[in-house]
Amino acid sequence: MSQQMQTSSNSSNIVEVLEKILDKGVVIAGDIKIGLADVELLTIKIRLIVASVDKAKEIGMDWWETDSYFSSKHTEKLEHKNDELLERINNLERSLAAKNEQES
Repeated sequence: MSQQMQTSSNSSNIVEVLEKILDKGVVIAGDIKIGLADVELLTIKIRLIVASVDKAKEIGMDWWETDSYFSSKHTEKLEHKNDELLERINNLERSLAAKNEQES
């Protein structure tokens, strides 16, 4: 019984911690620099934020709303462009078929 109670307590603690992290947000930042003989060869900057969508919007991180890759408008544009290209292919195939018939 004690084991079950401890597991339940640990689970609720984890949920509480996760809830706080998502509510407040956590930023993890780090730089990795690789050099040889005082010459910097590579720098990697790592920035990670863990937060809820609402918190991210509140602090001004809403790139997914403006990034065309994630936007539904981008998908609509791609579908429209795809339809245009398919129509062009169909027209070319019809023209080629008609030309082949005339030559035969």
